[in-house]
Amino acid sequence: MNKVWFIMRRELMGYLRSPIGAIIIFAVLVLDGLLFNAFAIGTGSKKSSDVLEAFFYLSSGSILAGSVFVGMRLIAEERQMGTFTLLATSPVKEWQIVLGKYLSALVFLAVMTALTVYMPLLVMVNGKVSFAHILAGYLGLLLIGGAGLALVLFASALAPNQLVAAIVGAVLVVLFLMLWLLSRVAGAPLNDLVGYLSIHDKHFRPFMRGVVSLQDVVFYLSFIYVALCATTRVVEARRWR
Repeated sequence: MNKVWFIMRRELMGYLRSPIGAIIIFAVLVLDGLLFNAFAIGTGSKKSSDVLEAFFYLSSGSILAGSVFVGMRLIAEERQMGTFTLLATSPVKEWQIVLGKYLSALVFLAVMTALTVYMPLLVMVNGKVSFAHILAGYLGLLLIGGAGLALVLFASALAPNQLVAAIVGAVLVVLFLMLWLLSRVAGAPLNDLVGYLSIHDKHFRPFMRGVVSLQDVVFYLSFIYVALCATTRVVEARRWR
């Protein structure tokens, strides 16, 4: 695990020291703030729980958008800069490379998401919501953000550069977001399977309402595991080339 930790720390420092990391955080925080004021709070009177639920719903979109820009560079940048060969010839296993890079991006995403905590705290101070509701919502954001990040990391392993990685990653994220729409037009029993694979509608809504369901947590963790395994196979194939 020392090699995973080394890769994770190296990548995380790269995010924190570069202006790109600050730009991503700034853009996501501004977007969250605007959406919170415009749609979550709005102009009419609302229950505090409804405002908090709307906040998590809107934040799920911004964190998925952030995951695209955070994850696009993880492996594609190595190939674009010509440093992937150096990484591939180092005494590090493929799963260690993938896991280290993924964890660094996940930590960055978690820090970025944690900076929005003042908004639900404002709702808590000025209304009546439980702290458990806030924790459940942020757990859901971390899980759906992690799922989106795993998809973008897979795209980054396939793509020759960061731009292509961002495009392919965004397409994959949107595809797994919109599966719930496809499930409504698909016939049984295919509709249940397609709806289950959607990373948002069925599995994220309980977290929005402050409910932590074990089956939803297992779904997200399994989804991330499968995506990381697929990424590891791609890295392994490119390493052998």
